[in-house]
Amino acid sequence: MMHRPNLLFLYTDEQAARTMAAYGNDQIEMPNLNRLAQQSLVFQQAYVTQPVCTPSRSSILTGLYPHSNGCDKNNVPLADDVKCLPELSDFSDYRTAHMGKWHLGDEIFSQHGFNEWISTEDSYRGYYNPWRDRDRHCDYWHWLTEEHGIEPPQTPDGFNDFGRGVSARLPEELSKPAFLAERAGGFLDEVGDDPFVLFVNFLEPHMPFFGPRDGQYDPDEVPLPENFDAVPGPNAPLKHRLLYEHFRNAGISGLPLRTEGDWKRLIANYWGLCSQVDTAVGRVLDALDRNGQADDTIVVFTSDHGDMMGSHQLVAKTVMFEESTRVPLTMRVPWVESGARTIEQPVSQVDLVPTLLDLMGHPSPSHLQGQSWRPALRRGEDLPDRDVVIEWNGPDNGMIRQGRDMPAHIDRITNYKEAWEAVNDRIRTIVTPTGWKFNCSPMGEHELYNLREDPGETRNLIDDAAVSELVADLYERLLEWQRLTDDDAHLGADPRSR
Repeated sequence: MMHRPNLLFLYTDEQAARTMAAYGNDQIEMPNLNRLAQQSLVFQQAYVTQPVCTPSRSSILTGLYPHSNGCDKNNVPLADDVKCLPELSDFSDYRTAHMGKWHLGDEIFSQHGFNEWISTEDSYRGYYNPWRDRDRHCDYWHWLTEEHGIEPPQTPDGFNDFGRGVSARLPEELSKPAFLAERAGGFLDEVGDDPFVLFVNFLEPHMPFFGPRDGQYDPDEVPLPENFDAVPGPNAPLKHRLLYEHFRNAGISGLPLRTEGDWKRLIANYWGLCSQVDTAVGRVLDALDRNGQADDTIVVFTSDHGDMMGSHQLVAKTVMFEESTRVPLTMRVPWVESGARTIEQPVSQVDLVPTLLDLMGHPSPSHLQGQSWRPALRRGEDLPDRDVVIEWNGPDNGMIRQGRDMPAHIDRITNYKEAWEAVNDRIRTIVTPTGWKFNCSPMGEHELYNLREDPGETRNLIDDAAVSELVADLYERLLEWQRLTDDDAHLGADPRSR
């Protein structure tokens, strides 16, 4: 290992694990990410800490669970006294840069140990801290207007932003991935021999689920998920039934979701966005090769959460199903002798910060809640068997804000209050190394899945008497995790009392 190893951290928004060849999908054209995976440690069961943007990102950067770092819901600014990776050790001789979507507060201002900052989002200004200048535009806006002469749209609020629906309709060479590839590539071209930490965060394949690659994939040739027909039934959690009816009636991003053809078109567009990002990632990796520091650089690729994309006829995230919570995670560490291999044990993104600090030769602060994987990775061993815990703190769901789209006929929907409680249900999920997944719901809508026998999560075994002792054990393990992490969420009654 070099004296001052570098870190290139690439991540996307809303990309499920099943989009890459390393996770079983060779239909999406992603030559750059697939090649990177072949050179990397591939974590087959990597889980987010909470399946929505802000909370997940907060854990990726701080090594703390959302309930501990304060970002337990979307659009919550990360407090100044909660430190991110560049602040957790001495990186004073490093160039530290963050490029792309931040979604942890003041979007366009350098902060949390990142000395260089490239911004792409103007849509979060309403959540900036009050002392920030909310009239300023992001770097992407200036790139479009000043370098390419693109006139911004006239918007009612007077800010004249390039909203996501506008930027997604621009040619690919003017897209956010192209902008980030240019800026990140430029950074790597001119950083020379200086050590660096560079985070590059792409918005895509996040909604609006259309873009310049629409048409790259023929919807007729796109398969529906194997669990497409496993729609939430009358005994499913209320939140799942609400979401199913909401998307069936309202669609998403102006796209209908009534027929199999509708779903295939949506998935085809999503695949196109994945391919678009891959092209941009390739440009960044080419710049790293030109720089000459590739052998001294850890390269991480992951996403902040997945997307249901038709599984159970749901879309987006916010649920504890695998498609929402399990993401790609590859890590190329040139000085790890075990080289490229597959890691089968379930892991959590809360472990990324301590692992990366350890691999870079930096000590991990004692307050971090994740654990380093370095000892096992260095020796080429399996990781220690550990449970993974995922949390949900609600609400972040447009269907409740858009109450007119809520179906009146769904079982157990009696009023707005009950529906609101369902989407705010503070669920805690445990995934075990033996393949069990238990979703513990304060509303009592528990779920238990055997992921080895039922990876599509189509058979909820919670009422099977044969697993009652297992459920009790998993409940106790969640309580112990709560004790260790100071989590105050009420888990509800012991499932054995059902």
